[in-house]
Amino acid sequence: MQNRIVARYADGRILKGFATDFLPTRDVFHLTRTGDPAARPQEVRLSELKAVFFVRDLRGNSDYNDRSEFDPVRPPVGRKIRVMFKDGEVLIGTTQGYQPGRPGFFVVPADPQSNNERCFVVSAAVHDVSFI
Repeated sequence: MQNRIVARYADGRILKGFATDFLPTRDVFHLTRTGDPAARPQEVRLSELKAVFFVRDLRGNSDYNDRSEFDPVRPPVGRKIRVMFKDGEVLIGTTQGYQPGRPGFFVVPADPQSNNERCFVVSAAVHDVSFI
């Protein structure tokens, strides 16, 4: 199965494309960039990333701002979490697998309308994590 992925590097670079071999336990995955059907998969190292966003649409909607509130009608699955990245970005969502000391963890955004279905947060890019 191909995942639509936006790989955000710690240095600000962004790669968009498709990956079939992402595993949170592996140090490397391969991303085939969009827009070039002849493109070869590019190696992506988790150690260089801030996060891996699994998205509904690779184009996204720059006019939409994700809400940081949870839908009161749909109880969240997992623990509510607030992640502050070293670059100041804040991600609000739920997690079922955060443990300090692990290389990363998944977060499902609080906003069900978000383009992000889930996000793999690279722990080295995080400034602070708190449960809310």
